[in-house]
Amino acid sequence: MSQGLESIIEAGSKLWLDSVDPQLLGDNLAWGATGATSNPIIVRDLIATGRFDGRLARTLEEHEDDDAVAWAMTDHLVRDAQNMLHDVWRHTKGDDGYVSFELDPLLEDPQLGPPHDERVRRYVELGRHWSADHDNRMIKVPGTAAGIDALEPLVAAGVTVNVTLLFTREQYQRARDAVWRGARHRKRLDDFKSVYSIFVSRVDVYTREHVPQLSPAAQGMVGIVNAKRIWLDNQAFWSDRNLRLSQEIVFASTGVKSKSDPADKYVEAFVGSDIMTNPPATNEAVRTMGRSYAPRVGQLPAAAVLDEIDREVDMARLHDVLMAEGVRKFAEPGQALLELIADKRRAMRVGSRR
Repeated sequence: MSQGLESIIEAGSKLWLDSVDPQLLGDNLAWGATGATSNPIIVRDLIATGRFDGRLARTLEEHEDDDAVAWAMTDHLVRDAQNMLHDVWRHTKGDDGYVSFELDPLLEDPQLGPPHDERVRRYVELGRHWSADHDNRMIKVPGTAAGIDALEPLVAAGVTVNVTLLFTREQYQRARDAVWRGARHRKRLDDFKSVYSIFVSRVDVYTREHVPQLSPAAQGMVGIVNAKRIWLDNQAFWSDRNLRLSQEIVFASTGVKSKSDPADKYVEAFVGSDIMTNPPATNEAVRTMGRSYAPRVGQLPAAAVLDEIDREVDMARLHDVLMAEGVRKFAEPGQALLELIADKRRAMRVGSRR
């Protein structure tokens, strides 16, 4: 393990990989990673490499429907990652070692998605289906209106959730409260586990575009401040619940978007607690930088910077803009995965006739 990654873990952070690529996950496990996540972009990119064509060919023979193939391949890739991480789950008695499985992003398609109530019903149905008989699989539910409304029945049914696409404290609180309502419907809470994925770098992309008047001290810090405040809120909420397992923040979208930012900008800011889900390139950069990190997650900037952020950044507008973008980025990869499956099916049929 590298000095940088080792110091992050020793400081109290859990390191998860934003990929289920078995080769990358193997490397990152050796570096101390203890969890992973998937989404349609990751699955599409893995299938596009051709490395899984054998499995894909068998799956295409089993299913005529491209949607069924996409989900079967996703299930296969996530299962393999779960197997690689199962010892972590067992050693931590269910507090770590998870792989996140994202539900159908096309439910949020602005043009093609079903009405709200049907989206909620489908999230609950799919979440229960894809979590069944999996002890270290988290079901990733978006923090959309329908996703949040699905959380209470999902958690009540025993599903372990990763609430994703979260941008603001108010949105996180609505999701967290729905999860806790669901948890209290369970007969026992020994295996209750939930995490909340707060997107960081997209917030700073937003402020550079929509709040250019921020001072140099505040510009590029809003994502960090926002995520740390949510982390503090989460710490306070769960502190007196007497739960066996940790209910944690996932610091997501931690790859830098500006070339002027050091690759470890967000990693350094959140060292000390909970979970970082880093892109493979970010973990590789930290591994090779040779730095050592100390806990900083509880540290906020100077009061003047916080006051400026509170004064200049309209969080309600930020939420609306980023959710609109996020829903689009959520749905488009699902469609791209289906298009790739269709292309692969045609190519394999042509190849079999030669």
